[in-house]
Order: sequence, then C-alpha cells, then structure tokens
Amino acid sequence: MQRAEREFLQGNFEKALRSYGLILKDNPLLDEAKIGVYLSDLGSDSKDEAQALFDYYQIIKDEKENAVDIIDKLIDSLDTTKQSLHKLLIDPIEEQLEYGDGIRYSDFLKLVEDRKSFRKAFEDIMFSTKVVISDKKEFIDFVTKLSEEGFDEMALRYLDATSTLFDNDQDVLALYDVIKGNQ
Repeated sequence: MQRAEREFLQGNFEKALRSYGLILKDNPLLDEAKIGVYLSDLGSDSKDEAQALFDYYQIIKDEKENAVDIIDKLIDSLDTTKQSLHKLLIDPIEEQLEYGDGIRYSDFLKLVEDRKSFRKAFEDIMFSTKVVISDKKEFIDFVTKLSEEGFDEMALRYLDATSTLFDNDQDVLALYDVIKGNQ
C-alpha cells in the first residue's frame, strides 16, 4: 500500500494503478485500494484533481467512517460536472468546426422562417455561407425550393454535382422534371 501511495504521489499513475490492482486482487474489499484505483485512473486524465482528492481522502479517512462514500460522491460529481461542461462548451465548438462556415439545413429553414421568405434567406447567405445538407430528404426539399424560387440554374448545378452520390435514385432524378416544370 505504501508503494502504491508513493507511486501515486510521484505522479506515476499507471504504476500506482497496477499496484492498487494487485492489492485488490488479494484484498477485493479493501476500500483504500479501491479509492487508489479510482484516483489513479483519474490521475491519468487530470493530475491536479486526482491529487486534490487523494490529499482530501488522506485527511478524512481516519476521521470519518464514510470517507469512502464521500470520495465516491466527489468523483461522481466531478464526472457529472465534466460531462455537463463538455455538452455546454465542447460539443458546440466541435459542431462549429465540423460545419466550418456552413449551417445545417434545419438552421437554414429557421432563417427562412425568420425572414418569411426562402428567397430572401437564401440571398442573404448564398455568397458567404454553405448550407450543409445531411440526407436525401433535405436535398430534395432544398433543390425543389431553389427551383420554385427561380434559382433553376443553381438547382441544376446542385443536382448535377450530386447525382453520383445518389446513384440512380428515382426521387432525385425526378427533380430534373420539377425544375423543367418550373422554368
């Protein structure tokens, strides 16, 4: 146990994890080793948090009967907080990077709703922003609306450029007839 704690304190979290794991193999109910495993694992991701929790555990383990429960709750709370922060901060940033200077079609439709006109919304973004279309249904809707609003040439360019993606899909090929009908 002393070796495992020493490895942990030195920041050798992998070695500490192995040492705590060996202790648990022989003593599967030893709370101190369980905490060591959790904190060593946490230490490989977040050294400062693991060290703070380890220090806190060392202080309270002799004073409080429920020290293990306290540390478990703190670890759970820390994990929940990290997940919440990831959803609030990281996910939107990753999404923005994924779409670059474009917007999803669903967001574009919200813009159409705000402007009360597909034409106005499309004219507002057509030179500065890409519309990111993620499925066939969105594509058909987008090309159809382009044609209905008089953007026939652009609708044909979209259709020609993506025809290989949809192979010989009859719904997509039918868009050529829709565009011809609107001309």
